[in-house]
Amino acid sequence: MDRNSKDLFAVLVSENSSMLLAYIRASIDDQSIVDDIYQETMVTAWRKLADYDRSRPFARWLRGIAHKLILSYYSKQKKKPIYCEETVLTHIENEMIIVESKTGDTWEDKTEVLEKCINKLPENFRMTIQLHYKEEHKTEEIAEIMEASREAVKKRLQRARAMLAECLKRNRLFSDSVEASGK
Repeated sequence: MDRNSKDLFAVLVSENSSMLLAYIRASIDDQSIVDDIYQETMVTAWRKLADYDRSRPFARWLRGIAHKLILSYYSKQKKKPIYCEETVLTHIENEMIIVESKTGDTWEDKTEVLEKCINKLPENFRMTIQLHYKEEHKTEEIAEIMEASREAVKKRLQRARAMLAECLKRNRLFSDSVEASGK
């Protein structure tokens, strides 16, 4: 592999790593498995870089690799969560394409509206989202931190996701078909 290809790969990975992690996290609930699939995606992409068609979006190519790895992971499991059904993964991919079409140079620029929507949530919902998605606590841990029942935390997450989905639709980050029932 020549120096230009290595440099190109480094730049493309840097530009797309946040997006790829978001995609994998939407499908996998275990951070260690997310990390494994992310690493395996990058290794596979590196090995197959010569096969990458530069006329097509690199982000979609990466997600295609991750998609196959996610399906392979769940095919080895006895129980496949609903958010990893083929139709759900296709829906996630379609939403990713919509986000990619937004203005901004980075994934963070393109998803800035999400942060704004999170900041508009009532404090207990915002804190629950922060603890669950950013700090990656399980619902049992959040319940202990917030001195609430596990069921109350699950309900807060459900309501917060519904509020976020509505805000994101209003701000046209996601399509009208977004469901708030995610994980």
